[in-house]
Amino acid sequence: MRRDLDRIKGLTRRLGGLGVGQRFPHSWEEGVASVTALWRADVERRRFLLDSTFALGAGSAGLAHWLAAPDATRLAATGPRRVGASDVAAIREVTRSFGELDNRFGGGSVRGPVVRYLHTAVTPLLREGAYGEVTGRSLATAAAELTRLAGWMAYDLEQHGLAQRYLIQALGLARGAGDHALSGEILAGMSHQAVYIGHARHGLELARAGVEAARRSGVLTLLAETRVLEAHALALLGDRAGCGNALHEAEIAFDRRSPQSEPRWIGYFDEAYLAAKSAHCLRDLGDGGGAVRQARRSLVMDGRYVRGRMFNLALLASALIQEGELEEACQVASSALDVAEGIQSARTRTYVADLRRRLAPYAADARVAALLERGRRAGRAAVGV
Repeated sequence: MRRDLDRIKGLTRRLGGLGVGQRFPHSWEEGVASVTALWRADVERRRFLLDSTFALGAGSAGLAHWLAAPDATRLAATGPRRVGASDVAAIREVTRSFGELDNRFGGGSVRGPVVRYLHTAVTPLLREGAYGEVTGRSLATAAAELTRLAGWMAYDLEQHGLAQRYLIQALGLARGAGDHALSGEILAGMSHQAVYIGHARHGLELARAGVEAARRSGVLTLLAETRVLEAHALALLGDRAGCGNALHEAEIAFDRRSPQSEPRWIGYFDEAYLAAKSAHCLRDLGDGGGAVRQARRSLVMDGRYVRGRMFNLALLASALIQEGELEEACQVASSALDVAEGIQSARTRTYVADLRRRLAPYAADARVAALLERGRRAGRAAVGV
């Protein structure tokens, strides 16, 4: 075991340069070295991480390997620290608790504590733990879920290069555990990010990789999610027919799902979420009326998702503007700004900026002028790190 730890430390040193987290790990040993080096560099606020940008080629070779390779990784170790079910349960409880805070207050409110927990609590389990195959896979999956959450929080803060590194490493952990469902969920998050920052073609490739993982897992809600993300990428690429087909496939999968038999982490993807993504597709294809109908449906949602409610209100307001319904658009936009207060999320600021851009042509209207000024003040609000 001493030799194993020395090899991991050696790998950590070799991965300690600018490429930390950008390569998809091809073995469990490499994965542990890479992900723990990323957590440490993040805790230490290394400049190359803070300044990193989204790279279209990052992880692409590893993604192809993950899609083609069999599940041959053996996740067992004989370190000095015994790892059991209670350790895995603790990671999952931390992930659940921090996920709820993220949904209520935004990624800026809790990302720092999440990363510190990964570095101080999860790193010792991975690098010094003693566990058999079953516990090893559970540990890898739990670590992947929390790593994914940290990446999603970085995305919410629009730290896109850092978010990408976290999602690549989360995918490596999930792949090592042989967890096709979680792998598909992480690919869905990577697609979501790529589309958000304007890389629709890359987002489409990631969504389709997620579709394949969802099929392998048999989790139909995940299949619906990856299909609707595929649809959004196609909408932005102007492929109306392809978008319509992907939306249809998403609805079929969603109608056939059995939520009680699916992973708990996919529970957020409900009728409201599907409606919101459908509204995005329709709005971006120029179908304002259809977007309004779907955006209204998206507001029948779980009250715990405060940030998501702000996004859906902003989405409805933008669709109403598209349809020329200025009075109601102003009312809905005002509600979106109400919800945005107190959320530490750069994406929230971007949604506010998008609303201001869409309202700007109507600035002569007193109601619009007041909203534009209010949105300007909201856009200057600080976002935590």
